[in-house]
Amino acid sequence: MISAIFRWAVLCLPGAAIAAQAPKPADPAYPTRPVRMLVAQAAGGPTDVAARVFATRLSDIMGQQVVVDNRHGAGGSVAGEIAARAPADGHTLMVAANGTVAIAPHLIKLPFSTRSDFVMAALIGNSPLGLMVAPNLPANSVKELLALARSRPGKLNFGSSGQGATSHLAGEQLKMLAGINIVHVPYKGAGPALIGLASGEIDILISGLSSALPFVKQKQLKLLAVSSAKRTTLLPDLPSVGETVPGYDVGSWYGVLITASTPRPILEKLHQLSVRALSSPDVQGKLISLGIDPEPMDLKQLSEKLISEFDRWGRVVKAAGIKAN
Repeated sequence: MISAIFRWAVLCLPGAAIAAQAPKPADPAYPTRPVRMLVAQAAGGPTDVAARVFATRLSDIMGQQVVVDNRHGAGGSVAGEIAARAPADGHTLMVAANGTVAIAPHLIKLPFSTRSDFVMAALIGNSPLGLMVAPNLPANSVKELLALARSRPGKLNFGSSGQGATSHLAGEQLKMLAGINIVHVPYKGAGPALIGLASGEIDILISGLSSALPFVKQKQLKLLAVSSAKRTTLLPDLPSVGETVPGYDVGSWYGVLITASTPRPILEKLHQLSVRALSSPDVQGKLISLGIDPEPMDLKQLSEKLISEFDRWGRVVKAAGIKAN
């Protein structure tokens, strides 16, 4: 009798019977076949290299082959359109740099919307640029460079890999935050811009670290700082621009995106698998050697980063009056 009353009392507790019997959410059967990883840039570039390092480990963890598919061109619109229109089942991913999803939409008309068509499932990492100057320029620190620019308004110039490129916006951001007047000189690619700097054709360049280091070793240019707010793991003794110019934080980052209509359980599982892949020591070591600093983020932080970066570069493009060629 007492036992029966006890069982009845327990079952009458608010939600007790439901809680005791409620099944846990089922882990989605994902992935169930090979996963296609679109890359918005050409093979061999930094986005492609980062994607392949990630894809190799992700394949092992998923137990399914992750096939890298380079679809570059038109500001990333080729890969972006395929990824945005793909079935919402998590089997089509896109790895893209911030230039594709946060900068290009403000310069050219794209067949997708960063805000409504995509969510970011993971961040492979951040790659700060290097602030470098011509070897004969009388400046050996960020502070000296800014003083020189202020003493010669409109006389110094800075190169970039092209109109509207990340390196172009990096220079415009420096102009705005440091209050200097330097003139933009666009090149057709990062390689020609580096050669222009080494030859003294231009004074300043903010560009990728990995491609600049051979020039630094040959003393063909001077590397003053990294463009991030804090120092990079690859070169811990090199100061950051943010140490001299508060708020300055520019670089490339590489996101893993999927269509926004993907069911939440699949998004969460992809995020968990991606975090496992990116946290493995071999992946982290390879990324750091490439000048990419891993930065773990949860889904809420990833969503905020995608939108805040989109808005941030939109403001820079507008304030600087940048137009696509």
